[in-house]
Amino acid sequence: MFGFVKSIIKLWLFPVGSHEYEVFRFALSQQQDVPKLVPQVDLVDTSSSFSMTYAFCSQFSKGVYAVMGMYDRRTVNMLMSFCGSLHVCFVTPSFPVQSNNQFLLQLRPPLQEPLMALIQHFDWNRFVYMYSPGTGLAVLQRILDTAAEQSWQVTSVNLETLTETAFIKLLADVDYKKEFQIVIDSELDKINYLLNLKLNLKNYHFILANQGFMDLNITEFQKLAPNVTGFQLVNHTDPNVERVNQEWMVFDSKDSKALRRRLKYTGALTYDGVTVMAAAFQNLRKQRIDISRRGNAGECLANPPAPWGQGIDIQRALQQVRLEGLSGHIQFDERGHRTNYTLTVMELSHVGPRKIGYWNAKKGYVNTANYRTTVEDFFYGLPNRTYIITTILEAPYMMLKKNHEQFVGNERYEGYCAELASEIAKHVGFSYRLELVGDGKYGARDPESKMWNGMVGELVYGQADVAVAPLTITLVREQVIDFSKPFMSLGISIMIKKPTKCKPGVFSFLDPLAYEIWMCIVFAYIGVSVVLFLVSRFSPYEWKGEEEEEEEEGTLDSYSRSQSPQKEKEKEEPEYTNDFGIFNSLWFSLGAFMQQGCDISPRSLSGRIVGGVWWFFTLIIISSYTANLAAFLTVERMVSPIEGAEDLAKQTEIAYGTLDGGSTKEFFKRSKIAVFEKMWSYMRSTEPSVFVKNTPEGVLRVRKSKGKYAYLLESSMNEYIEQRKPCDTMKVGGNLDSKGYGVATPKGSPLRNPVNLAVLKLNEQGLLDKLKNRWWYDKGECGVGGGDAKVRAAMSAAVNATIHGATGTARPKAKCDRLIMRVFYFTNSTLFHKEGPNDDCTNRNTTSNLHWIFGLLHNLKFKTDIL
Repeated sequence: MFGFVKSIIKLWLFPVGSHEYEVFRFALSQQQDVPKLVPQVDLVDTSSSFSMTYAFCSQFSKGVYAVMGMYDRRTVNMLMSFCGSLHVCFVTPSFPVQSNNQFLLQLRPPLQEPLMALIQHFDWNRFVYMYSPGTGLAVLQRILDTAAEQSWQVTSVNLETLTETAFIKLLADVDYKKEFQIVIDSELDKINYLLNLKLNLKNYHFILANQGFMDLNITEFQKLAPNVTGFQLVNHTDPNVERVNQEWMVFDSKDSKALRRRLKYTGALTYDGVTVMAAAFQNLRKQRIDISRRGNAGECLANPPAPWGQGIDIQRALQQVRLEGLSGHIQFDERGHRTNYTLTVMELSHVGPRKIGYWNAKKGYVNTANYRTTVEDFFYGLPNRTYIITTILEAPYMMLKKNHEQFVGNERYEGYCAELASEIAKHVGFSYRLELVGDGKYGARDPESKMWNGMVGELVYGQADVAVAPLTITLVREQVIDFSKPFMSLGISIMIKKPTKCKPGVFSFLDPLAYEIWMCIVFAYIGVSVVLFLVSRFSPYEWKGEEEEEEEEGTLDSYSRSQSPQKEKEKEEPEYTNDFGIFNSLWFSLGAFMQQGCDISPRSLSGRIVGGVWWFFTLIIISSYTANLAAFLTVERMVSPIEGAEDLAKQTEIAYGTLDGGSTKEFFKRSKIAVFEKMWSYMRSTEPSVFVKNTPEGVLRVRKSKGKYAYLLESSMNEYIEQRKPCDTMKVGGNLDSKGYGVATPKGSPLRNPVNLAVLKLNEQGLLDKLKNRWWYDKGECGVGGGDAKVRAAMSAAVNATIHGATGTARPKAKCDRLIMRVFYFTNSTLFHKEGPNDDCTNRNTTSNLHWIFGLLHNLKFKTDIL
């Protein structure tokens, strides 16, 4: 007669408050047709060997038939040892382990083969493998063996020791090496923790070595827009799974008052484990196999151990179970491993998770995906949500309004980039929110931690969607983020304190011409006077007697009557004189040089040639002097101590530096030009540091340095500051390089192309130039010529042209006036004649006075015409 036990005692080992324990209770309520199952539940710490040993041994002495529960990597070997020695079956939904222990039945399928098939399908030969030591060691060993055979480059990372900072650093290093393929072999809680870091993962392709792809926080993961592939064990579209899920959602559990979620894949495996054990014992009962435990159950710690005789029968019954569970087809091989199972391969796309293939032992990986990208999928990357635009306070690009406390949101800001962001959002069609960068930096990579800071870091790590700021397009930044076409072209320039004006001195009138020219003029003046003196001495036409003088003066009746008999006697012996003595020659040359003239003029041909040459010479000299003098009086003369980068590199008296952590510093650091290398060596070794934290600090240092500090910055900012009060800075020299500012987006962002097209459209419409003129020059505080060397040069050229034109038209008129004055004198000299004993002296004085009066009138008229 066959005797079957009235009740089957089973031991259940679950972590405290676990999802699997709740599902276990739910599964028992579903097995009403197996009333013989009597559970003995112990909620223990599965990672504690002592707790697990105590629970197992205490229940084994009571006569348990089988054990089901979870284990940890620290307790799995202990449980397998007990079960193998005592012939007690252990059914577990925990991670699979490589073991030949036939009393260990593993409900979770192994992932080595499906994972290797997927890696080979994507043709990965360089990737990062992130694993949890408790679950992924077996997979890690398989990957390392395959990597050695196929020359893969695999970087393994232990997630157990990986902190948040270390994970961000790891991603930065991955960005730098462009190894964007990552395998994560871990439980769901660790994967969800990594997702909660909110990093930018748009360039990455993840393979999740986990069988619960649909158990992830898909909504949050989808916001990060990564390329994610994973495995799904439970088919939630199966009618049986849907029915169990509905019953599970309404299951009344006294131990849990929280809102229920659908079954996780570990819960489904737990449910299948209960079903498998119930089916096994039902089969034993149908086969009338006696599995009753007679007498004392024995001690689990006995030495030598006493195995249970009926344990083999139960182990065989469990391995022979064939059924369709929530996790698919359930079947075990002789080692207790799942076999003949199928894993669905899932992918996270813009529209959500979708099936792209499946894997089974017979066919391997079968790809069923259709990768045709539709227009809807493309534009799904621009959802109707508010994008975060990171920026930095930098006048005139982004500034707070004077009354910004009265505004909220984007209305608090003004400036070039504030209007640019508004125009881009208008053209692309999205709403946005301006956020200031947390650390106040543009973005540089830390050489030690390999992490990015500033606005670039916020884009790389997913804290912002767009960066609209004076962010320079560089090679190292382009490797981790995307840039639009430049919205502004510029270069590195030099800012110095504007030199003080040169105070005029006593001899400032000599400044329009060089001192060498003045010396030449003096020598020419003396030389011409000497030549004129010698020519007059040797020429007979310059000698005249007293009779000739009388003929020239005319036969005036009043003058003839005044001649005394004594003078008539002297005329019989005439005395010859020459007007061009050495002093008169000097006087003639000086008068011609001063454009005034004198009473005498040469009569000989040679003398007139000398005089004409001298007049032509003075015409050129005086014209040049007048033009240069006007320019000197109109334009401020400032002597700059340096004129370019070469002057800075040659001296050490004037210190110079850049912004710390910006593209300008990176330019000098990476430059191979000798001048820039010398400048970088100086800036790097100078103490105290010549680098500044921000641009306002650099400008303030220039203004307070009394000309002993030069700041290297972008030319656009240099030009803007030059137009701001107190108007004491200036740009010197040309630009050291050529680059541009661009709108930045994360790598692979769907905003990249729309933003790029918007910038190009704004440039073609001329709006970018209008914005620059509005914020640079229309709102300038230093006037038209407030430090602009080009404007001053243009003014100087205009003044010179005006003066030259004025003198060119005035001089012929002055010559005509002089000719009219001389004719008037000779034709009207009798009007001024008076008789008397001193008529000759009176006449000479009258003539001299007349010359002085007409000369004064002539000069006044000449200067009036010029002005």
